[in-house]
Amino acid sequence: MALEDIASRLSKALETRPFSGSLKFDCGEAGVIVMADGAASTADRETDCTLRLSEENLANLLKGQLNPMMALATGKLKLSGNPAVAMGLAKLLSTR
Repeated sequence: MALEDIASRLSKALETRPFSGSLKFDCGEAGVIVMADGAASTADRETDCTLRLSEENLANLLKGQLNPMMALATGKLKLSGNPAVAMGLAKLLSTR
């Protein structure tokens, strides 16, 4: 799934579900998705928290097929910045 498609789906979810702070999914050369101000886009900017992972792992994470804690433990996901913002993502995904 292309990052633009993922950003569009996240934006739809953010229309009805609150998310505090700003979070960036950094997929390296594939690009980024930034969730901030109630929307998601592929425009890069500074955020409160950054999650670095492959595009494939991002898709699996959002589908619930990749456990975020296991991904962190195995190095498939790297977190920098405010971990409380990442916890907000977990709450957003658990209510889908």
